[in-house]
Amino acid sequence: MELHSAKIGADNYFKISDSDSIRPFFMSIVSDSDHWLFISSNGGLSAGRKNADYALFPYYTDDKITESAEITGSKSIFLVRQGGAQHIWEPFSNRYEGIHRTSRNLYKHIFGNKIIFEEINHDLQLTFQVEWNSSDRFGFVRRSRLTNQSSTAVDISLLDGIQNILPYGVPSSLQNTASNLVDAYKRNELDEETGLGIYALSAIIVDKAEPSEALKANVAWSIGLEKPTYLLSSLQLSNFRKGMPLQQEVDVKAEKGAYLLHKEITLAPHAEKAWLIVANVNQSHTGVAQLMALIKKGKGLLQLVNEDVSEGTKRLLALNAAADGLQLSSDHRRDTRHFSNVLFNIMRGGIFDRNYQIEKWDFSHYLSKANPAVFEQAKPLVDKLPDVFSFFEIRKIAQQSGDAHFTRLCIEYMPLKFSRRHGDPSRPWNWFSINTRSEKDGSKILDYQGNWRDIFQNWEALAHAYPKFVESMVYKFLNATTFDGYNPYRVTKEGFDWETIEPDNPWSYIGYWGDHQIIYLLKFLEFMEAHEPGRLENLFDQECFVYANVPYRIKSYEDTLKNPKDTIGFDHESDKKIHSLKERMGADGALVQDQSGSIHTVTFGEKILATVLAKLSNFIPEAGIW
Repeated sequence: MELHSAKIGADNYFKISDSDSIRPFFMSIVSDSDHWLFISSNGGLSAGRKNADYALFPYYTDDKITESAEITGSKSIFLVRQGGAQHIWEPFSNRYEGIHRTSRNLYKHIFGNKIIFEEINHDLQLTFQVEWNSSDRFGFVRRSRLTNQSSTAVDISLLDGIQNILPYGVPSSLQNTASNLVDAYKRNELDEETGLGIYALSAIIVDKAEPSEALKANVAWSIGLEKPTYLLSSLQLSNFRKGMPLQQEVDVKAEKGAYLLHKEITLAPHAEKAWLIVANVNQSHTGVAQLMALIKKGKGLLQLVNEDVSEGTKRLLALNAAADGLQLSSDHRRDTRHFSNVLFNIMRGGIFDRNYQIEKWDFSHYLSKANPAVFEQAKPLVDKLPDVFSFFEIRKIAQQSGDAHFTRLCIEYMPLKFSRRHGDPSRPWNWFSINTRSEKDGSKILDYQGNWRDIFQNWEALAHAYPKFVESMVYKFLNATTFDGYNPYRVTKEGFDWETIEPDNPWSYIGYWGDHQIIYLLKFLEFMEAHEPGRLENLFDQECFVYANVPYRIKSYEDTLKNPKDTIGFDHESDKKIHSLKERMGADGALVQDQSGSIHTVTFGEKILATVLAKLSNFIPEAGIW
């Protein structure tokens, strides 16, 4: 196994030679949009858009994804006729291991958004490549390239495509717990004129005596093979391996979906044949009809797909460049490593949409969700703002308003996008949602979410690219901490939330910390002082800070002595009350209120002091702060 650089066309890749000689490893193939694709080096994969409930292939943990390489994702089988004999070759599969002398190589694009699997058959003198990348408009693009390395022509009967395609409308929880039931509801249909595969449920799977129509579908289609035979399931794979004729599948019920192309081709000496399969999720009747019309038109379709893939790469570069992710040094591997680090940083914590420019529609929406009463009072002021205004302008307005809560919300506001929480299937508690576009009208969404440690850790790096937003990060940190000096589990654009105790769920547990997370606050304060000397000093007596009201109760000293391993209780009544207040007051309903029902405000100095006291109260002589 060797790692080195390689160039394919105009693109630069890292190449792992003999990639099958090492244990399978897991990769994330990134996108500028809402795609997610997790793939094992043996070819097993899971992919979809937005979140795990919009999956194209089943969303499992990485061990199951790796184990499912034979039945999920790519599948290619070639019957090769040479010298009067017929040979079977199944690239990337161990089914016929040892029959041919082969080499397998893996190429990953330096930007992380493309992956190529390559198998070279030295006996048959054929090379096959499968490439995965994405298109914002069309979905997932799988390219196939078959090359004849010999000096003689070769006849090939090929079967190539993707397996275990999910229909639309299968939540990941249902697929994980009742996949056999899901199979019973599957219906795979082919539009014979366009070759479009449509994967839908016969009905939404519910256990209620009520109609529940499945009105959306996942789709797959192809370019490059003229009039192939289409298969919508994997039922005929065994027949093909035996050389038996295949029957085109038009309507397959209660079987796992597939999109497989069968074609007889002849490859001239040193010639190449290329084709591609495009698949997408969450398509409406209108979307399917428009796609059919586009395929029927045919002209320029391949160019449209290629251009959209290229535009996606450009947008990915722009996103990373906005966070200072591009560098050029004498060590290109270090440059690529920096690019990857910054990219995964902004995928977690987000990137500012238009630098220091703010769009009124999102700012207004944020205020109305955070505190409708404050929004209504400030609406005349907000309405006077232009559609796009400067971050510095809103800061000035906030400071002059005289309303502590309007000031607080203005400073806390951050127009971040591209953020998602966690985002890999390696742990059962990982959950993510890539909210980039509205389901209703396709308009962009500015959003961020993350576990406390993760998001502030990512913002620590982002702060260097956008130093004027450091104060916003400080406000967000402090205003989500509690009177006890601790912080809840998760931070979002709309506030914060916490873990709820579920007695029957082994993964349900209270997340309440105040230890190592404090280093992020310290870093932000240091950055702030470095960029704006004296700004911190001016903050100390400003009463624009609040306390998070989290339904966790630290137990008394006496109870702690009884069981030092059980020191925090969950207040279910308080939890219900807070959620009720949030429905009535907006996100600010989760803040501590005084006896009159008003949100309790404190100074910056008190917030810092509460944090310090929380540390000192946990001081153990000769052991430090715990």
